[in-house]
Amino acid sequence: MNFSSKLLEEAVAAFAGLPGIGRKTALRLVLHLLGQPPEISEQFASDILKMRREIKFCAQCHNISDEDLCLICADSRREESVICVVEGIRDVMAIEETGQYKGLYHVLGGVISPIEGIGPSELNIETLIKRSESSEVKEVIMAISPSIEGDTTIFYISKKLKDTSVSISTIARGISFGGELEYADEVTLGRSIVARVPYRK
Repeated sequence: MNFSSKLLEEAVAAFAGLPGIGRKTALRLVLHLLGQPPEISEQFASDILKMRREIKFCAQCHNISDEDLCLICADSRREESVICVVEGIRDVMAIEETGQYKGLYHVLGGVISPIEGIGPSELNIETLIKRSESSEVKEVIMAISPSIEGDTTIFYISKKLKDTSVSISTIARGISFGGELEYADEVTLGRSIVARVPYRK
């Protein structure tokens, strides 16, 4: 792809660095911005910079947030006795889209994967254990993508929680083994949450 402008080429390269954006799509986006009034591009850039500088991670569940507590954790209408454990932030969004879950969340930040050098200490597991020791927490739902790494993570956490009174459940296997939770359709994911089953080691 030949460019008559170095600035254009650099802007296209920046967009193409985003996941799922090829160079043709990146060029289309850049040309669209060029066709808009300058203040549109300035607002776009300002919003991205503000998000990057000011966004936080919830002190309780590790979800993205504008404040110390995310909107879900701060919502008094949520069921505090249930914590849904997920790998990442996109999984929270996927489950919220189903409208089937009214409890709280805990974002691990990944799964245990020795091959990739990810051990328990690299994940938000200890904060989950501390939350689970609270008298309000009655159930922990393991909504982790079904895979060898996911099952290893569930097993590890269940061992850490074995001396607590918390019941552990996993989402029903409407999600195929090896599938990614975030790509499951809303109906299947919603039913998997509702039809969760007790976890047996």
